[in-house]
Amino acid sequence: MRRLPFRRLVTLATLAVVGAATLGATAACGDDSDDAAGGSGPVTLRLGYFPNITHAPAVVGVEKGIFKEKLGSDVTLETKTFNAGPAAIEAVFSGALDATYIGPNPTVNAFSKSKGEAVRVVSGAASGGVALVVKPEITSVEQLRGKKIATPQLGNTQDVALRYWLKEKGLQTTKEGGGDVKVVPQENAQTVETFASGAIDGAWVPEPFVSRLVNAGGKVLVDERDLWPDKKFVITNLLVSTKFLKAHPDVVKKLVEGQVAANEFVNSKPDEAQQAISDHIGKITGKPLDLKLIKQAWPTLEFTNDPIPASLKTGLDHAVAVGLTQPVDLNGLYDLKYLNEVLKAQGKAEVIQP
Repeated sequence: MRRLPFRRLVTLATLAVVGAATLGATAACGDDSDDAAGGSGPVTLRLGYFPNITHAPAVVGVEKGIFKEKLGSDVTLETKTFNAGPAAIEAVFSGALDATYIGPNPTVNAFSKSKGEAVRVVSGAASGGVALVVKPEITSVEQLRGKKIATPQLGNTQDVALRYWLKEKGLQTTKEGGGDVKVVPQENAQTVETFASGAIDGAWVPEPFVSRLVNAGGKVLVDERDLWPDKKFVITNLLVSTKFLKAHPDVVKKLVEGQVAANEFVNSKPDEAQQAISDHIGKITGKPLDLKLIKQAWPTLEFTNDPIPASLKTGLDHAVAVGLTQPVDLNGLYDLKYLNEVLKAQGKAEVIQP
């Protein structure tokens, strides 16, 4: 066996030490390299949603363990519930949340506020489930003149819908609650009480509050589905942090797989889904949501993976028309790559990327 010169041995030893140090440094930075490439190391996904019917895919996905199954053992799922869109968006902005189910108006606000940088819509979740409920004696839009109509929040999705509809009918509103029809922003739970007491004459609200108001003696004057092409308009999106999407595209794809699977469960097993929603809300609030109420509201909703981008853009145009926001360029908001990959693999129709 030929012996190597001493100088050659020293060189090889030096290279070995440098190589070992490089490997150690790479391992120490493993989280960063895995993030950039969507690596397979352990990851925590923090998911937000609202405990209500319009977020049924999220509620069912969590309650039935669908997300956990699709995400796999390398991903730890942490969930947090919200009652208002702005709070969920702030959690995304602060880095406390990686993804959330959210309505169209907070989606636009988040995209606009971050100049198109912070968030992306990766899937739809639900359409419909919104109506104007009024006192039984009100039978026409003209009879709303001088009346008080509630919405969940000034400038929120339902508030914009009501104000634009009234404007189209020739009735004016103001941000301060003046005009031909007095719009009164208030929490949905409060609206049920104020309607029953006669303090308001109606409300433009989402389910299950539509059904609650009907059960309190109201009637539906406008089903918002009737105002949209094919009766479809987005009520809930699945939104992700752009930072998380870039760091963990593989995890986002698994999350989307969970969303599609949750919608499949909701649509194919409605009775089980409704019971899961009732049970899950009970765990969060201490009181299960009335199963009869869920069943009453169910037919007004469509659970779809299509985010219906055209309706979000139209909703933005309506908000601009009634003076509640400025025009926003929505180019880049949607990233439906993983949704379409999941749908295609299951032999389902893909969604058009706007």
